[in-house]
Amino acid sequence: MGIDLIPFFKKYEAIVARAEAVFAQMKHEYPEEVRCRPGCSDCCFALFDLTLIEALYLNYHFNQKMDGKKKAQLVERANAADRKAYRIKKRAYRSVQEGKDEADVLREVAMERIRCPLLNEKNLCELYDYRPIACRVYGIPTAIGGKGHTCGLSGFIPGQRYPTFNQDIIHGHLLKLSAEFVREIHSAHTRMADILVPVSMALITDYNDEYLGIRAIASETTSKGSPDPGGKDGRCL
Repeated sequence: MGIDLIPFFKKYEAIVARAEAVFAQMKHEYPEEVRCRPGCSDCCFALFDLTLIEALYLNYHFNQKMDGKKKAQLVERANAADRKAYRIKKRAYRSVQEGKDEADVLREVAMERIRCPLLNEKNLCELYDYRPIACRVYGIPTAIGGKGHTCGLSGFIPGQRYPTFNQDIIHGHLLKLSAEFVREIHSAHTRMADILVPVSMALITDYNDEYLGIRAIASETTSKGSPDPGGKDGRCL
């Protein structure tokens, strides 16, 4: 891939820093309630999806940090987790199509447990420094779609009022940054920023030019008689 991802990653890391600051403040104000510690892996079994920029960031560092037998093992675990996630989502979709209340279906999905492929035998994350934002804020009260959530292992008492991390706001920023990336690369897949994927799929996807829709744009431009993308007056993608 010939795209410079670093400027987008820097913007993403700025969003991460904001989330980290909120978590740090909550941990300072509620030290007894925030019980996150090395080896605690409850959040590593949650089923959630990533925006495009998060998926690209995780995939990039996975390929930078992992190789050989260890990488092959992680890819195998990611494939297994991805198949399980697909079955869960397919079952949920079928339930909604059959008339089951969507809120009930979402609650059932939230109860599902899938071991993250990056969780090793010591219950530590193989890419901890690059983990998604959802993993970083799991131990504090959060709100998604106007509904509050707390980690079951935390000391926060259900029903009591606490400062809450609004994941919808952060999700909006991530979608906006993902859309900016799609526009910047002139992707043929104009709705690509709307697609969310689980961690497992982010790890095993090859985000090459063809996947990102860049080759399609180059081929279409050339076929219409515009300058050759590799020529003097063209833009090399």
